[in-house]
Order: sequence, then structure tokens, then C-alpha cells
Amino acid sequence: MAQAYAEAVSSLRPPAADPDRAEPWLAVVQRVLDVTPGMCGYLTAERDTTGRVTDLIWAAATPEASTPDGLRGSQLVGRRASRQLPAAGRGGRWEVYQSVLDTGCPAAVGPFRHGDAAYTVRAHRLGQGLLLNWTRHDPGGPSAARVAGTERPATLGWGEWDLITGDIFWSEHLYRIYERDPRLGPLSRDESDALAVPEDAPLIRAALEAFDRAAQVDVTTRVRIGGRVKFLRTVADAVRDAAGRPQRIYGIVQDVTDRENDARRLAEVERRLADEHELAGRLQRIILPIPEGPIEFPGLKVALRYLPAGRESLVGGDWYQATGLRDGSVLLAVGDVAGHGTPAATTMAQLRHALRALAVTTSDPGLLLTQLNKLTCELERENPELSATAVVARFDPHRQEIVWAQAGHPPPLLSRAGRTAPLERPPGPMLGVVDDATYATSRLPFRIGDVLLLYTDGLIENRRRGLDDGLARVTRTVDEAVRASPQQPLAQLLARLRRANPDDDTCVLAARPVTGETRDLRHHLLRTPLG
Repeated sequence: MAQAYAEAVSSLRPPAADPDRAEPWLAVVQRVLDVTPGMCGYLTAERDTTGRVTDLIWAAATPEASTPDGLRGSQLVGRRASRQLPAAGRGGRWEVYQSVLDTGCPAAVGPFRHGDAAYTVRAHRLGQGLLLNWTRHDPGGPSAARVAGTERPATLGWGEWDLITGDIFWSEHLYRIYERDPRLGPLSRDESDALAVPEDAPLIRAALEAFDRAAQVDVTTRVRIGGRVKFLRTVADAVRDAAGRPQRIYGIVQDVTDRENDARRLAEVERRLADEHELAGRLQRIILPIPEGPIEFPGLKVALRYLPAGRESLVGGDWYQATGLRDGSVLLAVGDVAGHGTPAATTMAQLRHALRALAVTTSDPGLLLTQLNKLTCELERENPELSATAVVARFDPHRQEIVWAQAGHPPPLLSRAGRTAPLERPPGPMLGVVDDATYATSRLPFRIGDVLLLYTDGLIENRRRGLDDGLARVTRTVDEAVRASPQQPLAQLLARLRRANPDDDTCVLAARPVTGETRDLRHHLLRTPLG
């Protein structure tokens, strides 16, 4: 049996006109056409007493095959081509099909007009029938890509091994697939085994075992031909005796090298993206740890939440900073580096740590952004098109005041007395755009009952809505959270906010003044996810 199948992989011919033997052969053809793109069909010939072709009958079809009467795919089987495509009998096309059937030499017919389009038909003899491939051309003239598609059937070869007589037959295209001179005849078992890739031996053994159990085999294996590897898909079946022993093995061999190579290249790209995703994720967790619960500062409580983009995207460059300074004030910031992946996460780390280091020399938000801009401009020279936004705020617990500045960033939201509104932004361009940019500051009182929300644009952006709609939605959510829990609104706020843009990361920082008599909100944050 091993010898039978090994040679069947490369030596198959469809049975002759016996209907009992033709039926399984057509099933094999249909299995191949089921996964063949475009309009392609296998048609058997009706002949008169002189042997002249009088009609073609659909015996198998691709899912995309269709005719002007609205039939598609399997609905065509058993239909007469002369009734569905009456023009096929004119212009000498029957004569071309007759020649292909009689000589075995493939031919093309067209381009010809049919309805509102032009077509070319490529005809190949396959067993006792014709494998036809239709290509529709663009109205402006033949499309090279589509004309090239008419050669698709050349990737199919067929043959037969008669186990009783020992005869082996290969079709013309099977010789082409194996790049073998037809004068040498079909491959012997030893020659076939020598071409097989050793790593595929378990797959071949499993296919042989299935074939021995009277199952039809559909397997893709590799062979080395002409110094390169080809992927060959073989669909094989057999005519068997009453005891189930094969008497004639036949099938189709399809060269699927391009398809398999494309799949492997795609898998490699996905693997590399996955590796980058994991690396960036680890980097982000190291440089941007998110506390499990709220952070207590003198006179201030801060809650944080970070939402990465959807699973199919890489981590981004959103970041936050919440740090107590030596003079007793608190530095708050959020920022966003454009892009995703390791480059964005790396730049995010540089800006975040630079801000913390610069805060040792000054606590003025405008001066801090000026220095961050200079750093970003330097980084942009190494990484063109780098840009970032940020908002930096300093809370003074003694004055109960916030001083803040922004660099092209969405405005913070302030909730006061049951009403939430965006703050009017002081001037300031994005980071990394203008070398000598300066950043103005604004001041506002920040007292018990107020809530300040800093966020990145993923919270308000959405492909289906505008920024104004997103900002209005978040504003309503803040109002609802404060009304629901006026004494301890941070947990309510983070529980109610929803990520508006699954394609972008979101970083949220919520802060409120406290007197030192507030509850620990950690269990609220852990129990109510944001998004």
C-alpha cells in the first residue's frame, strides 16, 4: 500500500467512460474546485455518432462559477452549457474545445463579448472532460493580472496507477509540476521517495494509513525539485474491489507553493509582531506601573487607570506621572506618544522619567514642558515624525491651588458644584514640533468637592463619532459619578468611564482634594473594571 500511494501522489489518471468509475473521479475534481478561486468548471462532452462534440455538461464547478441565468456553483452541475451560454457554439469555440479534447493541448478562446463584459476562456483536457477557466476583463481593456489568472489550471496535474496491469500515466501538467521530461516517463517509487522532504514522513505515513482504511486522501507535502522546495497538494482516491482493496488509484496534484509560502510569511510576520507586543508589554509594565488602589498625598487623593488598546494592537505610548515633590506640592501629568509598539513605549519611558528628573530643578509646569519639548525635538532627529502631547499640573496643598500647562493635549475636566466642564487651555504646541516653543500656565482654585480629570485622547476619540461628542459623553459621565457618590467620587468615576476608542490606549488620572478622613477605595477599583 505504501508503494501504491507513494506513486499515486505523482501518477494519477481519471477513469474512462465507465459511469461507476467516473463518479469518484468527479468527486475528486469537485474537492479541488471547492478551494479554487475564480470561475472555473469541469465539463464533460456529449458527442454525436461521428465523435463531434455537440454539447458540454457541467460536472463540477467552483463556488464562484456562475452563468447568466443566475445559477452558481453546485447548481450548475448537470446543466448543458449550450443552453446557459448559447454564444459558446458560435465563433469556432466548440471546435477549439474539440481540439483540446482530441489532442490534449490546452488552448485559449477570446477575448469575446458576453453581455456587458469581455471574457477569455482557457481550456485544458482533464481525463475525459474539459477544465475551463473564465477570466473577465476590465472594461478599459485586458487586465494583465486577470489574463495571468487564466494560467491557474496549469498548477493542476492528474494521473492514474492501474494496480492490476501496473500501468502508470501522467498528464502533461503533472510532468510540468515535477519539472520532468515526459520522455523519461513517470517517477519510480525510489525517485519519488528521493524528492520527499524527510520531515514530512509522519504526514505521509498518516495519509497512507487513512488511504488503507478506504478513505479519500487530501494531503499537502513538500518535495525538492530543481534545488527548491515545492508544496504539492494531492487529492487521491481509488476504485476498490468488493473486499475494499484498491484496483486503480487516481487523483489530482496541485502545486500550492505560492499559497503555502505566503501563509508562512504571514505567520512569520505575526510571530514577530507577537514578540514585539510581548517585549513592549513587559517594558511598559516596568516603566509604567499602575497602582492597585488610590494614591494618598498631602491634601490630595489620586486614582489611576490604564486601558491598553484591543488585543490585536500593540501597546502604546500613553503615560502618567503622580509624584510628591520636596516642597510638599504634588506633580500630576498625563501624556501620549504617537504610535504603538516598542518605539512608542521607549519614548514614553524617556519622557516620563525626564519629567520626574526635571521636577527636581523646577516645579513650574510651563518650564517643565519647555524642557520636555527640547528633549522630544532631540529624539525626533533620531526618529523622524515623532510627536507627543502632554498636560502637566502642580497642586499646592497650602494654597489649595493648581497651576497647569498643556502641549497640544485635550483639556482637563473640572467638576465643581455638580457641573463638569473642560478647562480653557493655555497656549502650547505639541511636543517635538517647534524647537524653541514656550508654554503658558493657568491657575485655578482646587478645593474640597472638586474633581479634576486628566486623560489621553483614547477616552474621547471614536471612529464613528467626533471629538466633541466624545468629550460631551465623558462630561456627562463625570456628572453622574459625582452625583452618585459626592463624598467619594473617584471609584464611581473610574467604574463608569468607558474606553471610546478600542484602537488606542487610554490613560486616566482622577484627583480630588481631601481632608485626610477618606476611605480606602482599593476594593472599589478592583471590583469595577473601567472599560
